[in-house]
Amino acid sequence: MGGGLGQLIGTRRHVHCPEPGPGLCQRRRRDSLPTVVWAYPTPPQGSSLEPSAFQLWVRNCNIYSQPIPQMPDFEYKPKIYVGPSYEHVKHIRTRNILTAFAPDFKEPLLIHEGKMQWLFDHTGRRYLDMFGGIVTVSVGHCHPKVNQAAMQQMNALWHTSNCYMNPILHEYAEKLTSKLPGDLKVVYFVNSGSEANDFAIFLARLHTKNSDIISFRNSYHGMSSLTMNLTAQSSWKNHVPLAFGFHHAMNPDVYQGLWGGSHCRDSPVQTTRHCNCKPNECNACDMYYGQLEEIFKYSVPKGKIAGLFAESVQGIGGTVQYPKGFLKKAYELVRMNGGVCIADEVQTGFGRTGEHFWGFEMHGVTPDIVTMAKGICNGLPMGAVITTPALAESLKEAYFYNTFGGNPVACAAGLAVLNVIEEERIQENAHTVGAYLLMKLSDLRDQFECIGDVRGAGLMIGIEMVTDKETKIPLPANQFLNIWDDCKNMGVIIGRGGMYKNIFRMKPPMCITKEDVDFAIDVFKIAIQKHQKTVKM
Repeated sequence: MGGGLGQLIGTRRHVHCPEPGPGLCQRRRRDSLPTVVWAYPTPPQGSSLEPSAFQLWVRNCNIYSQPIPQMPDFEYKPKIYVGPSYEHVKHIRTRNILTAFAPDFKEPLLIHEGKMQWLFDHTGRRYLDMFGGIVTVSVGHCHPKVNQAAMQQMNALWHTSNCYMNPILHEYAEKLTSKLPGDLKVVYFVNSGSEANDFAIFLARLHTKNSDIISFRNSYHGMSSLTMNLTAQSSWKNHVPLAFGFHHAMNPDVYQGLWGGSHCRDSPVQTTRHCNCKPNECNACDMYYGQLEEIFKYSVPKGKIAGLFAESVQGIGGTVQYPKGFLKKAYELVRMNGGVCIADEVQTGFGRTGEHFWGFEMHGVTPDIVTMAKGICNGLPMGAVITTPALAESLKEAYFYNTFGGNPVACAAGLAVLNVIEEERIQENAHTVGAYLLMKLSDLRDQFECIGDVRGAGLMIGIEMVTDKETKIPLPANQFLNIWDDCKNMGVIIGRGGMYKNIFRMKPPMCITKEDVDFAIDVFKIAIQKHQKTVKM
């Protein structure tokens, strides 16, 4: 049994499972439902592990009329969990950890171990990770080459700070900047995406001597006291005074926005919304550009803009893609008004969009500043800002320093990530498997009324859930959470995003296979079918 769970072969009247082997127990229940036999990993002998959410779900769920999908085989056995009990961890989280962001799922997961595209909870149960630690695990959990590089560096040198030279930082800086086009050849290392964007704001203002910054509604650029001004979603803003000089332009969303339709996205999958655009033109681009011009006409000093921030594909906002040609025209407008263009590649960088190494390349633009983090180190905390020598010169007016930026261990991991992307053709896999996943999801969209839109590029994918395709009203939270939980209970972890938290985000480690995609699609389809039956009752 691949993974030991979720391999229940069902019929309309009962569910069978194979005879339990070592580490499996079998129980029988009798009530108003047909008799159900179910299997799950038993806790290690002598431990006090509680039943998993999956066990409780199988115990209480209605019987599906189709088989529960079988996980792809994966030859890896996780270590036995010996940490604090599940209930004690929940107690610690409530009492000792700041909980401004609640854990996912009705019954949160206690993740114990990860290997490539798979995660294991405290019971040893396996899950296909279709979210990559919020788009952070780029080449696979605990990739052996990345682990080896980090451990080798740990045994040599952990930290010196930039007061001294160390070889791995310089080797990594050379390799990383070689991936950028044009004059983008100077890097400044930080520790996160928020910190990278924070520094980019500072650099743009310092270089241009202007103050005003523009970003788009529905964008997310971080949660520091400065980047919170860039972020344009009320659910990510606290009730505190924010800084001056930030403006939010209309979001050029061709699915939910005022304009756009079936010819407007640079994606294998288009929205089903009708538009009058021809295949090689996009009227929505011009309309949204007009709205951006309004900001320049009425909200900022004439010819005195500091910069424009844009995600290449909006991430937390729900994988929103701009109309074809829009960002290129926006960059031209910004530069005509004295500003610089900042590409937020925190989620879209390092080959995730498939066809290009950087998301901004799909728009045919070259920014003045590029920010990056998340997948840069496959999970280790690191961020970077890459810019041109001309902009970098602006920093020489005074000292500017980061104690942990360019940490040797993080640099070693980052260098290994770049090598793995090349050696294992990770970007090509993201392109091929991502296109396969998009088309599978597109088929589901055509089958189910509650799937309003499927979009994305490579392995940066969003699925917008609605009550119906005509009104496009966001699917109510309780219904969305039921689908989300059912996917998790069948062994697939998916992310969530969007202004109304009604968008599934599929952004897995880029090592996943088409077989993994087939499993994820089968699980997602069953969860949707269950939802459809539930809402009709």
